[in-house]
Amino acid sequence: RSSRSTSAIMKNCIGKELSKIPMPVNFNEPLSMLQRLTEDLEYYELLDRAAKCESSLEQLCYVAAFTVSSYSTTVFRTSKPFNPLLGETFELDRLEESGYRSLCEQVCHHPPAAAHHVDSRNGWTLRQEIKITSKFRGKYLSIMPLGTIHCVFHSSGNHYTWKKVTTTVHNIIVGKLWIDQSGEIEIVNHKTGDKCVLKFVPYSYFSRDVARKVTGEVADPAGKVHFFLLGTWDEKMDCYKVTAGTGDSSAEGRQRAHEADESRVLLWKRNPLPKYAENMYYFSELALTLNAPEGGTAPTDSRWRPDQRLMENGRWDEANAEKQRLEEKQRLSRKRREAEAARASEDGKSGPDWSLCPDIF
Repeated sequence: RSSRSTSAIMKNCIGKELSKIPMPVNFNEPLSMLQRLTEDLEYYELLDRAAKCESSLEQLCYVAAFTVSSYSTTVFRTSKPFNPLLGETFELDRLEESGYRSLCEQVCHHPPAAAHHVDSRNGWTLRQEIKITSKFRGKYLSIMPLGTIHCVFHSSGNHYTWKKVTTTVHNIIVGKLWIDQSGEIEIVNHKTGDKCVLKFVPYSYFSRDVARKVTGEVADPAGKVHFFLLGTWDEKMDCYKVTAGTGDSSAEGRQRAHEADESRVLLWKRNPLPKYAENMYYFSELALTLNAPEGGTAPTDSRWRPDQRLMENGRWDEANAEKQRLEEKQRLSRKRREAEAARASEDGKSGPDWSLCPDIF
């Protein structure tokens, strides 16, 4: 592997936005951020089930479970994905097998931003624009995704939006790396006014509570809570129907009243990891397929990215050299576009059309 000093690299990173710092592939896993975004679809069946719900409040429960499920693939994933190049794409066509087709594109380099669109034959459309900002604080790394996720169900027209929570990677310098999710997610149905608030409880060594806990409440436009959600972001989510006469009207009271409730419904449970996952970056079954070559993909598709492929094949030094070449090529291309745009502006003309970048690799 690269002989660059890890401690020197990390010292240079403290307090900085990591996407602006050249990092060797030794810190990476052999997937791009576009492929990681596509992993949000691991439990797409939750949206298929949501599309069949006649009640918008029940539908919101499944949307909430889908939201939580997207974090389950991260629990052991302590390596960073490759930062996509501007114009890089990733397409996952699963229309025949699973009824959906997904397309991601890196639309901005600094700050890193991607657009993701998914259409399903089973009655829903998902789209998100995600900007990733990250700061290294010495002992831990904070990753803050900005941008909004939209999910629209075709038959009802119910339109849900939400944002992602903060991911924290602990023990960056010393100790075993571990990941936590913390914060709140508010999911809103813009057609009906229904709302779900999910709370991701930060892990505390001194707490007796279950680790990676998530609670949620599904309420109508008047604020009346109809369902209580309880689970963890790495394992499962249960749903409880809130009935009259529960007693304590607080969220904690509802949780205590329903923890032993036999009427609970399991919304989502994590799929087991493949055998020997610890030797394969803890990839899920879906993640293991994402870099497999497929015919008909664009020349900008992440599967064609040479440094990522070299790393996957264990050719670390070549991968690092190729990564440096691609990053330098991207810098030169950016300078050239900016110069062309400046000249066009001086001449009173529109700038060059560089929305399609077939030669990014």
